[in-house]
Amino acid sequence: MGPHPAVAAIRLAVRRVLHDVLNELNEDIPGAAPSCGRPTAAPGPDGRPLVLVACSGGADSMALASALAFEAPKLAVRAGAVTVDHGLQAGSDLRAAEVAGRLTAMGLDPVESVALTVGRAGGPEAAARDARYAALDEAAQRHGAAAVLLGHTRDDQAETVLLGLARGSGIRSLSGMAAVSGAGRRYRRPFLRLDRQTARKACLVQHLPVWDDPMNADPAYTRSRLRHEGLPALEKALGKGVVEALARTAQLSRDDADALDAWAAQADETVRDDAGLLECAKLYALPPAVRRRVLRRALVAAGSPAGSLFARHVEEVERLIVGWRGQKPLNLPGRVEARRQGGRLVIRQS
Repeated sequence: MGPHPAVAAIRLAVRRVLHDVLNELNEDIPGAAPSCGRPTAAPGPDGRPLVLVACSGGADSMALASALAFEAPKLAVRAGAVTVDHGLQAGSDLRAAEVAGRLTAMGLDPVESVALTVGRAGGPEAAARDARYAALDEAAQRHGAAAVLLGHTRDDQAETVLLGLARGSGIRSLSGMAAVSGAGRRYRRPFLRLDRQTARKACLVQHLPVWDDPMNADPAYTRSRLRHEGLPALEKALGKGVVEALARTAQLSRDDADALDAWAAQADETVRDDAGLLECAKLYALPPAVRRRVLRRALVAAGSPAGSLFARHVEEVERLIVGWRGQKPLNLPGRVEARRQGGRLVIRQS
């Protein structure tokens, strides 16, 4: 008798990701510089690559950890884990130690608990996320991991799409989370096509203890309100299938955004003069979606932080092209200044 369908589904998702990682590692030519689009790893003493799972102790990440522990040995992959203590709740250090113990009992090695100090920049949710990814990056580099698996599900993807829609952030925001992301394709999300209930069911039938973070039910947090109020209201009004539809929207939006980004990268080379300055007349001739991407690329290259550069900033710069009335120079995030001068767009850090 085979495993429960939920367990089989999560194992299959992890197996596919591990195959992808191994195939990409095998594409590298010995002695050649590693490609920025492929994972890099330092094999262990036995020559096996290491894959880590980021585990909070919740149902999604515990299901992911159990699947990795089961599948990795069959593919000659070392499996380890990192649990992050954000230090935002009383007793969080004890809980992180307990999660690390459970991961070790699964046979994962290495297992590491990382304590963080979370700042306030961008709000509590964004600050915690930024600190968490920084810690995971550091752990992956220190251990020479080929990949870090994340437990985001289809439900998480739907929430991300709705948050992007509410912010009016454009098609890239609507594309949600990528199945593969990060420097060197480090982060992998095997569960983006599985719902949250499948992961929880897998934990239940395997008798895996899980921890439900009370912050996930706290209405003080935007994502929590969306999860417990917004999405249920949408399903009540529109019927079942909203989550699946939003996840499909994410993939379609990602395909479109990737195509437009590629177009903008090519267009960037055609709208500059011999000195490398952007020519306003040539920018004006571009389709708006491509023009705004070229402008955003230029602003980031000049030093404007991508995370602080919003659509309204780019639109203000665009008005120097399509609505020129002698406007004053614009001050943008990162002390970047944009001005129109002699038919050129001058973008520089002040």
